[in-house]
Amino acid sequence: MKTKDKEILKKKSAAELKDLLVKAQEKKFDLTFKHSTTPLSNPLQLRAVRREIALIQTLIGQKEGAK
Repeated sequence: MKTKDKEILKKKSAAELKDLLVKAQEKKFDLTFKHSTTPLSNPLQLRAVRREIALIQTLIGQKEGAK
Protein backbone atom coordinates (compact mmCIF):
# COMPACT_ATOMS: atom_id res chain seq x y z
CA MET A 1 0.00 0.00 0.00
CA LYS A 2 1.38 3.36 -0.98
CA THR A 3 1.92 6.24 1.41
CA LYS A 4 -0.85 8.33 -0.18
CA ASP A 5 -3.30 5.48 0.33
CA LYS A 6 -2.33 5.28 4.00
CA GLU A 7 -2.86 9.01 4.42
CA ILE A 8 -6.30 8.73 2.83
CA LEU A 9 -7.20 5.90 5.22
CA LYS A 10 -6.06 7.95 8.22
CA LYS A 11 -8.53 10.70 7.31
CA LYS A 12 -11.54 8.35 7.24
CA SER A 13 -13.92 7.92 10.16
CA ALA A 14 -14.13 4.73 12.24
CA ALA A 15 -17.41 3.72 10.56
CA GLU A 16 -15.88 4.06 7.09
CA LEU A 17 -12.86 2.07 8.20
CA LYS A 18 -15.10 -0.71 9.50
CA ASP A 19 -16.79 -0.91 6.10
CA LEU A 20 -13.40 -1.11 4.41
CA LEU A 21 -12.35 -3.81 6.88
CA VAL A 22 -15.33 -5.98 5.97
CA LYS A 23 -14.57 -5.59 2.26
CA ALA A 24 -10.89 -6.42 2.78
CA GLN A 25 -11.75 -9.51 4.82
CA GLU A 26 -14.12 -10.67 2.06
CA LYS A 27 -11.35 -10.12 -0.50
CA LYS A 28 -8.94 -12.15 1.64
CA PHE A 29 -11.47 -14.97 1.93
CA ASP A 30 -12.00 -15.01 -1.86
CA LEU A 31 -8.26 -15.02 -2.57
CA THR A 32 -7.62 -17.77 -0.03
CA PHE A 33 -10.40 -19.88 -1.50
CA LYS A 34 -9.14 -19.37 -5.06
CA HIS A 35 -5.58 -20.15 -3.98
CA SER A 36 -6.63 -23.41 -2.34
CA THR A 37 -8.31 -24.64 -5.53
CA THR A 38 -5.86 -23.33 -8.12
CA PRO A 39 -2.64 -21.39 -7.57
CA LEU A 40 -2.94 -17.63 -7.87
CA SER A 41 -0.98 -15.90 -10.61
CA ASN A 42 0.33 -13.50 -7.96
CA PRO A 43 0.29 -15.08 -4.48
CA LEU A 44 1.74 -11.90 -2.97
CA GLN A 45 -1.78 -10.46 -3.22
CA LEU A 46 -2.59 -12.43 -0.07
CA ARG A 47 0.21 -10.71 1.83
CA ALA A 48 -0.90 -7.27 0.64
CA VAL A 49 -4.50 -7.89 1.73
CA ARG A 50 -3.39 -9.20 5.15
CA ARG A 51 -1.29 -6.08 5.67
CA GLU A 52 -4.14 -3.85 4.56
CA ILE A 53 -6.43 -5.55 7.09
CA ALA A 54 -3.84 -5.05 9.84
CA LEU A 55 -3.46 -1.36 8.98
CA ILE A 56 -7.21 -0.81 8.99
CA GLN A 57 -7.58 -2.59 12.33
CA THR A 58 -4.80 -0.46 13.80
CA LEU A 59 -6.42 2.75 12.59
CA ILE A 60 -9.80 1.68 13.98
CA GLY A 61 -8.18 1.03 17.36
CA GLN A 62 -6.50 4.42 17.32
CA LYS A 63 -9.71 6.23 16.41
CA GLU A 64 -11.77 4.44 19.07
CA GLY A 65 -9.06 4.91 21.68
CA ALA A 66 -8.96 8.64 21.03
CA LYS A 67 -12.61 9.10 22.03
